[in-house]
Amino acid sequence: MDQAIVTERPPFPPFTAASAAQKARMAEDAWNSCDPYRVAMAYTEDTIWRNRSEFFTGRPAITAFLIRKWTNELEYRLIKEVWAFHNTHIAVRFAYEWRNAAHQWFRSYGNEQWEFTAAGLMCRRQASINDISIAKSDRKFHWTQGTPRPADYPGMTELGL
Repeated sequence: MDQAIVTERPPFPPFTAASAAQKARMAEDAWNSCDPYRVAMAYTEDTIWRNRSEFFTGRPAITAFLIRKWTNELEYRLIKEVWAFHNTHIAVRFAYEWRNAAHQWFRSYGNEQWEFTAAGLMCRRQASINDISIAKSDRKFHWTQGTPRPADYPGMTELGL
């Protein structure tokens, strides 16, 4: 896939409460697709990432990371919620559920700090994430894997996360 064609992605900064929430939901929907190429298009070609203890730069590195991630994190489902925003920055908290090849389920909790260019592409992402093993019966995210969370599905706050 040609990843050089995306040059802007609305909504654009400076963010309002509504546009920050829209940006977070767009990111959530893309990540829930588990399509690494789709996700990578939201970032600048030279974006800088920290994900847990990994550091990398650029769309090809993001794509490779996501391919590896979703090879190991099966039945992935994610919810994001805006924590704060200001001008070109958005902070989100999130949780996602997944299982490994041995059918052990996990809920991963995290916080991300995002920085955007004037064109609405993310140029920096820093994520801190912790994993907790859960019983299958403790799962809270029950929509069809690979699709967006339904509009009427509760968010993190409503689910007590």
